[in-house]
Amino acid sequence: MNVSKTRLRYHAPVLLATAALVFSNGLRAHAQDVQHLSLAQPGGMPGLPVITGITQTANVVTVTWDGPSGYYQLFEKKATTDPTWQPIGKATNLIRTATVTMAPSNALFKISGPSPHYAGSQACLECHRPVLNTVTQTRHFGAFTNSLFVAQGGQTDASCLPCHTVGYGLPSGFVSKSTTPQLANVQCENCHGPAAVHAANPEDPVVRPRVELAAEVCGGCHNNEFVPGRVAALHPPRYEEWNSSPHQSVLDELKADFTGSLGNSFFIPTCGSCHSGTIREALLENTSLPTGHEAGAIGIACGTCHDSHAQFVHTNLLNGLRTNGLTGLVITNNQLGKFYTNQMSSPLSSLVDYHATGNFATNYNPEINVCAQCHNDRGASANSLDFPPHHSSQYNMLLGSFRQQDTDVPSNQPATHALLEKQCVACHMQTPAGTGGHSFKVQSYGLCQTCHSSPELLVQFTTNTVFLQIQRDKAALDFWAMIKAPAPLQKYGAKAWEYAHPGSLSEAGPSPTTAEQGLIPVKIQKARFNLYLVFNEGSFGVHNGPYTVDLLETAYDLVQDELAE
Repeated sequence: MNVSKTRLRYHAPVLLATAALVFSNGLRAHAQDVQHLSLAQPGGMPGLPVITGITQTANVVTVTWDGPSGYYQLFEKKATTDPTWQPIGKATNLIRTATVTMAPSNALFKISGPSPHYAGSQACLECHRPVLNTVTQTRHFGAFTNSLFVAQGGQTDASCLPCHTVGYGLPSGFVSKSTTPQLANVQCENCHGPAAVHAANPEDPVVRPRVELAAEVCGGCHNNEFVPGRVAALHPPRYEEWNSSPHQSVLDELKADFTGSLGNSFFIPTCGSCHSGTIREALLENTSLPTGHEAGAIGIACGTCHDSHAQFVHTNLLNGLRTNGLTGLVITNNQLGKFYTNQMSSPLSSLVDYHATGNFATNYNPEINVCAQCHNDRGASANSLDFPPHHSSQYNMLLGSFRQQDTDVPSNQPATHALLEKQCVACHMQTPAGTGGHSFKVQSYGLCQTCHSSPELLVQFTTNTVFLQIQRDKAALDFWAMIKAPAPLQKYGAKAWEYAHPGSLSEAGPSPTTAEQGLIPVKIQKARFNLYLVFNEGSFGVHNGPYTVDLLETAYDLVQDELAE
């Protein structure tokens, strides 16, 4: 057994639930009780117990910790001078959390857990050969023998070895290239925890290695914090950047929706497919959907986009010469050669129209650009009366593929940007020195200078122009509402053109109800649809300038037509 200690960090006496209550629930952990790794540790999944939090809620103290699969025991010491560690509950805790009562302000806690027994990937072959056949082809399995790593002296550098070997510094972990060659490189146990006991007892659920979706597993190595300064430039802050991005967590309002009365029947199978890492993984694996807390526990984490198990190849759909039908501009796409991998370091791009509507199983298409699998219009229609189009329509804007029957604008007007070799990530994951691209913000205009002499000025001009057009169209709709709206809608003033749940272009307050929406003329419905497509898409013309202008000009003309009638 191995031990981790920490001290209670508050200064008020507390009361707590009985240990019997805590541990009687411990062996019946439901989905909402799942505790995910919350602290990045060098090497991935920690081989020893790590205390992750001591929190006071009302009159109880909750201690949480993390580590590999197995039984744990929490101990408490009332003070530093106390010679005895008192066990809290039984030594059979599987959920890695416990509640303590009567803890004094200077109490200390420690955790004992299963000793790490590492075996190397060869022990996994008997049962997991198909997965290993592809995993061994990935970069992880060359992390120790990589020529750059060798040249930098990493094979003997203690600060590098935790992330380039299995279990370095721990009992039964990597020692040296000559002593433990079977534990060199990044292998199964880096992400799933020590597995020798599982290999010897594959039917024992207590020691079954963890399948953890939390980004902290990857973040233990794919970061800039834990690496030596001399090689910091070779380790972009991918985890740190992701942790500051909108992908990092599920929206608070959706967490509430997931646990509400319509959570299981509506929000989890629909919104969850793109807003929750745990839900999307279940849909991709065709397993039972998580519910409650677990549904909102993890955002779009590393494993949502990256497949660390596989190295399949796809034909590069954009390789070669491509001509923009609208501008005639010819783009040469050969930066990556003829293939992309689904491991996402060289992502698949696509030019196929895509609208994620209805059931995930019938609409999911793995051949679509991975960003576009969520960043699409979800089948938005001008016939929708309750809400404006979702904010996720970037792919359809890029391809100029909103449906003509909804917009009165010809479809299939792809932007030149759609022909970029890496599509979305070409701009949103440009990696200037010292960055890893995982904030998904445009941090550099280096690539843009290939075609544009002053890209920053062009972006500013485009977005300013489109913003003014948005204001013009909105003013035209307001004008129609004030002077031409049907009598039953005039009570809503300038909001008589809005959806039943108005978008953010209008002030808060009532708007035509769902029943009253039929009084709004079709041309006004299309005009507002075009306007919100552009406004909610958010690039303000950068993704597809000509198509954006076409949508807004058509919206303005539709309003003018209605005013003239």
